[in-house]
Amino acid sequence: MNSNWAKLLLRLQKVKYGKKLLLKGVPLIINHGKSIEIGDYVTIKSSIFSNLAGLYSRSIVVARTRSAEIKIGNNVGMSGATIYARRGIYIGDNTQIGANCKILDNDFHPLDFNSRNILSRERNEAEIEIPSKEIYIGANCFIGCNSIILKGTKLGDGSVVGAGAVVAGEFPSNSVIVGNPARVIRTIDQ
Repeated sequence: MNSNWAKLLLRLQKVKYGKKLLLKGVPLIINHGKSIEIGDYVTIKSSIFSNLAGLYSRSIVVARTRSAEIKIGNNVGMSGATIYARRGIYIGDNTQIGANCKILDNDFHPLDFNSRNILSRERNEAEIEIPSKEIYIGANCFIGCNSIILKGTKLGDGSVVGAGAVVAGEFPSNSVIVGNPARVIRTIDQ
């Protein structure tokens, strides 16, 4: 499928995208939510040949619940990333998201086992209460490959997340963030 067909599918789902959206391969974008907005000059790589770091899957962008929204700024790039919102994910301009990153504003499952059992029987998880909290990723950030950004995370402008980091919490601008659990190891001088 070429990118014109993929863009037609986006329009049918009421996904707003800006000028010069570049799709390398076909991402899976599902809008069951309030909105998905993609800025100008965004590149979404979903082909295994589009990033030599190696992609495990195509890019996936999902606004899952009626109130969920995703806003991707201008000049953002992503490769085989998953962005999955039940509440809200906001990504600033000029941010680069490395191969196979996961940005998840929710736990995907209730913590209570009774609720998980109900969920497994009903199979309608869209409206079941699952712990969720918005994610804010600032402008000019770089998120290294295979990183996981968890619910409630706030990354300040210009932050760098090291490859494979598991990130939760608030981090000031120009932080270099690494590890599991992620922590700031230094600040980038401007």
